[in-house]
Amino acid sequence: MTPANATLTRSGLRLGALLLLAAGISACSQTDPVRPKIETPKVAGSIASMYAPMQDGEETVPGIDVSKMDPKNVRQVVDYKTGYPPGTIVVDPYARFLYLVMENGKAMRYGVGVAKAGIEFKGEADIARKAQWPGWVPTQSMIKRDPERYAPLAAGLPGGVKNPLGARALYLYQDGRDTLYRIHGTNEPWSIGKSVSSGCIRLLNHDIIDLHRRVPKGSKVVVLGPEESGKGEI
Repeated sequence: MTPANATLTRSGLRLGALLLLAAGISACSQTDPVRPKIETPKVAGSIASMYAPMQDGEETVPGIDVSKMDPKNVRQVVDYKTGYPPGTIVVDPYARFLYLVMENGKAMRYGVGVAKAGIEFKGEADIARKAQWPGWVPTQSMIKRDPERYAPLAAGLPGGVKNPLGARALYLYQDGRDTLYRIHGTNEPWSIGKSVSSGCIRLLNHDIIDLHRRVPKGSKVVVLGPEESGKGEI
């Protein structure tokens, strides 16, 4: 083989190797023309069913789109350290949670909406009255603040899904006297976890029904002050 032919042969081999290498790189970098489908995260069935539409006597409680809820406001059992006995309701209006103390360092936690009246009371009280689908009468201060909205309701509003107190109400008393502090439901589920304009402590209707079922009359309620807020939950 002449030197010229040997050079051509080596050049041909190098070119062939480069073509094979390029083909190999192309094969490795090729993307699948069928893109994988990305599933939208689904809410756990147990949570969705917990807030599904429900029949409550003659009233139908509307379902809640739990995919739009802040997960922290979903009713759930949490670790909770407190000196109060099981069955005590602890309201933390600043963290916007309500706890029902349970056995073994646990508590059922509910997300709440808190109005100005919800932080004006601090201390201990008893549930002296429980009501299902309670009626509601706006206060004079509410009527004065927003007469267009509340004046037509001055005579009161019967219980039902349109009532601001929602499906249930718990009335707090101290030494036999009404504190005017209420734990109640709401027909405004978007307000849970927020500062609201009226009422005291409001829960989702599904949650107040659950709480109402769990606590008897005479149960103790403790409303925390700002210096105690956030303590207890581990």
